[in-house]
Amino acid sequence: MGRFTKKERFPMEIHIEHDPSPMKLEVIGVYDWPIWSRDISKFPWTYDEKETCYILEGEIIVTPEGGEPVKIKENDLVSFPAGLSCTWEILSPVKKHYNFG
Repeated sequence: MGRFTKKERFPMEIHIEHDPSPMKLEVIGVYDWPIWSRDISKFPWTYDEKETCYILEGEIIVTPEGGEPVKIKENDLVSFPAGLSCTWEILSPVKKHYNFG
């Protein structure tokens, strides 16, 4: 029986919570996080550490390497795992709060 790496047994997943409650956003401190914004573009990205972000504006399709595209939009709370390699395709200008770690 072959050995599997953790990555093969547990594929890296992007976790999306649509329209989280204002109470949850306040408890995790989203509004104190820095803001990042970018115009329409497409680029590769690898997460060196876990990122959690809250989308204030925009629409994005993130395609994990070897995985299915994921649509992310305004009012989504998103977690990207450390080690994830993906392609970001920003369909409309994005503005987000973000936090690493």
